[in-house]
Amino acid sequence: MPTLVILRHGQSTWNAENRFTGWADVDLTGAGEEEARQAGRTMAAEPGLEIDSVHTSVLCRAVRSANLALDEMGRSYLPVRRHWRLNERHYGALQGLNKAETAARHGLEQVATWRRSYSVPPPPVAFDDPGHPVNDPRYRLVPRAALPAGECLADVVHRLLPYWQDVIAPELLDGRTVLVVAHGNSLRALVKELESISDEDIVGLDIPTGFPRVYELDDQLQVESRRYLGDPAAAASAAEAVARQAER
Repeated sequence: MPTLVILRHGQSTWNAENRFTGWADVDLTGAGEEEARQAGRTMAAEPGLEIDSVHTSVLCRAVRSANLALDEMGRSYLPVRRHWRLNERHYGALQGLNKAETAARHGLEQVATWRRSYSVPPPPVAFDDPGHPVNDPRYRLVPRAALPAGECLADVVHRLLPYWQDVIAPELLDGRTVLVVAHGNSLRALVKELESISDEDIVGLDIPTGFPRVYELDDQLQVESRRYLGDPAAAASAAEAVARQAER
């Protein structure tokens, strides 16, 4: 049975400061490092769960979360592929801003639209802005037109699906158990595809940091079961905290 595990990286420094992070490459906090380690311990303790391959974004908070989890699992030797298509949603001109302060300035409704709307992107950054990925050397081999200046969730779905279809899905169909360590919105985009969630309903989905979620799939990669490992009440509480970030 193909098995997929998704894991949102541990708390980052900008998560702790309640900032829009996006493609800004911030590190984990000490708490975030422990979340990643605990996720590794949780996966190691799950009977029958043997990870075969790992995929992350190219942002260090996902890279380090994967490494810390694998160390705890005694699986640091596993092959890991990193790709920009698994990056967090690019928050455009909002990147670096405090969510609550932005809500106080523009109103909760506007910020909720920028954060949660499926099809409304935030204000973009200009090409000469340091926050535009064309100015980051790690994306120098990516076609300029493919790099976002700001994304809605629909944009994330569009750029993530080729990686899912061309790389991750074939591994699953080959019988591997695959771990994807990424971000709140790139994982929401993947979950939308996996669970066939509507554009309207995906707005209400929040993914907590540090809680592995396991999908058991059939031979057509349709979901047969899904669950968070560990304490489901704690996962639900952490997801609710994510939903309330603009109010903090």
